Amino acid sequence: MRRRDFIKVIAAPAAAWPLAARAQPAVLPRRVGFLLVGFSPDSKAAQFFRRGLHEAGYTEGRDVVIEWRAAQGDYSRVPGLIEDLVQKKVEIIVQDSTVGTEVAKRMAPTIPIVMALVLDPVGSGLVKSLANPGGNVTGLSMMTTVDLNSKRLQLLKEMIPGLTRAAVIWNPDHPLHRRAVEELKAIGPSLSIDLSYASVRTPDQFAPAFAEMERVRAQAVYVIDDPIFFAHRTTLLQLAAAARLPTMHDLRRFPEIGALMSYGPDVYDLFRRSATYVDRILKGAKPTDLPVEQPTKFELVINLKTAKALGLTVPPSLLVAVDELIE
Repeated sequence: MRRRDFIKVIAAPAAAWPLAARAQPAVLPRRVGFLLVGFSPDSKAAQFFRRGLHEAGYTEGRDVVIEWRAAQGDYSRVPGLIEDLVQKKVEIIVQDSTVGTEVAKRMAPTIPIVMALVLDPVGSGLVKSLANPGGNVTGLSMMTTVDLNSKRLQLLKEMIPGLTRAAVIWNPDHPLHRRAVEELKAIGPSLSIDLSYASVRTPDQFAPAFAEMERVRAQAVYVIDDPIFFAHRTTLLQLAAAARLPTMHDLRRFPEIGALMSYGPDVYDLFRRSATYVDRILKGAKPTDLPVEQPTKFELVINLKTAKALGLTVPPSLLVAVDELIE
């Protein structure tokens, strides 16, 4: 072989290497939509979702892009936000509410939907059963075998031994609140607590509701938590403080900012665990094959500063049971 021909043979493959490298398609990050109806993208709950993705091996921005959308407690904004996520061509939509999940299921029937925070997906018709969801929805349920309404009312009675009158705040637009109201109507007499009920759909109805509570001389407020109440929690708690009314909630986020107490599933753990569903679906699993999981952690949180401001002393029985005392 002549020297010139030898050089051509060697040089030809070498010259092709950069072209081959440039021909390799870039690996694009996966796109996940997260619609927050009550929470916000900068909330601690959202941080725990990010932590769950990181634990699953994802780096945000490189492996996955999260399209955050927040309704700020306004149900009327949910359809438009869902439509926006569909147009962004997200592969999965994660939800923090029952209403948001219902709308997403209706508007995006072919996109997998992961519930991070839904009260009762079976009772609300979002899934056929916990073991066999049977559609495009799966994730975490807050529904448990524990009667949480009864437990919360008992804890409130234990915190306020002389409690005989309490007001219940609820949202008639929430698909499951009416059932909770009926449950409380049955529980109240067994604890010798006379319950009154204030339905609140919008933030401007908070003030009239608290005025009515003062009129009936309520001694405490039982809040059936809702994205609207969470989004406007500062207003709610300011009115409660002005009326010197202790409040009981589902979510620890309320006592963290001044409510008296909460008892319920560890919400941050649910958000973190929802990331495992996202991981499995991105790797090819179908929602219908992923059973819905229930809470595994429950926590009692009491704000000691608020208790003192209301002239309440945390009884020894609750000091033993409390998971966190906020000073």
